[in-house]
Amino acid sequence: MKILTAEQIRKWDRFTIENEPVSSIQLMERAAQACSNWISENCKNHKKIAVFCGNGNNGGDGLAIARMLYLKGFDVDIFVDSSQKFSEDAAVNFKKLRDFSGIYSKSFKDIDQYHFDSKTIIVDALFGTGLSRKIDGEYKILIDKLNERNNIKISIDVPSGLFTDSLTENNSTIFKADYTLSFQCWKKSFLHPETGKYTGKVIILDIDLSKAYISKTKTSDFVIDDSLVESIFKPRQEFSHKGTYGRATLVAGSYGKMGAAVLSTKSALRTGAGLTFTLAPQCGYEILQTSCPEAMFIEGGTQCIDKFEVEKDSVCGIGPGLGTRPETEKSFLQFLKKYSKPLIIDADALNIISKDDKSLPLIPQNSIITPHPKEFERLFGSTENSFKRVELARKKAKDLQIYIVLKDHHTQVITPEGSVYYNITGNSGLAKGGSGDILTGILTSFLAQGYSEENTAVLSAWFHGKAADYAAEKYSKEAMLPTDVIHEFGNVFEELNRRTAPKL
Repeated sequence: MKILTAEQIRKWDRFTIENEPVSSIQLMERAAQACSNWISENCKNHKKIAVFCGNGNNGGDGLAIARMLYLKGFDVDIFVDSSQKFSEDAAVNFKKLRDFSGIYSKSFKDIDQYHFDSKTIIVDALFGTGLSRKIDGEYKILIDKLNERNNIKISIDVPSGLFTDSLTENNSTIFKADYTLSFQCWKKSFLHPETGKYTGKVIILDIDLSKAYISKTKTSDFVIDDSLVESIFKPRQEFSHKGTYGRATLVAGSYGKMGAAVLSTKSALRTGAGLTFTLAPQCGYEILQTSCPEAMFIEGGTQCIDKFEVEKDSVCGIGPGLGTRPETEKSFLQFLKKYSKPLIIDADALNIISKDDKSLPLIPQNSIITPHPKEFERLFGSTENSFKRVELARKKAKDLQIYIVLKDHHTQVITPEGSVYYNITGNSGLAKGGSGDILTGILTSFLAQGYSEENTAVLSAWFHGKAADYAAEKYSKEAMLPTDVIHEFGNVFEELNRRTAPKL
């Protein structure tokens, strides 16, 4: 799914109006209908709705939603500033409400006397995607008061006060939603930690904007959605053998950190690599042979790895539990100087590279690196915020001709061409040691199976998060373990095979 800017979204609306053709008020009705249908389906235990409407088209959406929810049997009140001029379409919807004696119109100041019971839902339709200034005055006071309430809060399109494409100013007032009902596509601000925390759960509603416009509109930002993953995934062929699915080698582990090697090895095995090898120190021999009997052990040292020897026809993932001992560091850097095939580089392997800027060009072109934010900072320097971090990642991916899987709540896959793919699977249950080791195993396995570097990175990020979502459903985000995530790989493959199977 493409991510568009606020300006591109406005052009999308206009293009749809001009070419479908459909009037702007009819398009507003579509959006309101989609929102009211979602609310009525998902809020059946709540019968009282307080809709706060601005004077622009986002407010017009809110006014239409109020009317439709009233017709569905909800007790609806609207809060507006009727002393200010409405946009043309918002004015039409405000006039329509006069025909409904059961919908009460109140001013924003009435909030102090309004009875919000525990079943009241607050709907925010104050500002939409066009906001480009910091909220102040009466609206700031209103949003601050609404944020203090414990009621369920739903924003329409974008939480009021949040910019669509960029970071808001420090100490800005922003409506903090539990749900955001947005139209047609994700917005960039939903996907970054500083701004995404205001959206709650994001629901993208299809209001049938022009497919011709979106197909020809260029962007470098995308969401990894189900349709993209289905186009990448290659079902396993019946007439195949272990050689069909490649060789994966995990270079991992050191004394006291053999768990990382076990997790990455199990992950590679469970994601379908034809042959899996683990190059680890001798101290991990019994651990690996016992816990991962399907994988073959290659000794790379005694207490830590000091010999990096990878078969030429094997795809190599390096880093989990590697440690940064001097002998490991020396051997790894020597290995990089003579190795030219794409690598998966994670964890301590990245930490070794980050010690000297001169080591960065040693990363083979088309490699996939998987830093978390602190590892990224050690590699490339600090940035003021996550928006600027992504832009720096674009530059470094291009300069080094590598793929960067920047781990975050919404992990970003950055390509050498400058494209950014935001992953929307996964949850905070992955915020545990060992989760990154699993991702390294997935990446190494998929690359070994013949996926391109870009498709490997995109599919792996989605797959990792999807398995974590299954694990969270079963064990909870708090209690789930990285091994639980691995145990859900089969369910993810079942889902992918079901989706991509020929339809009768």
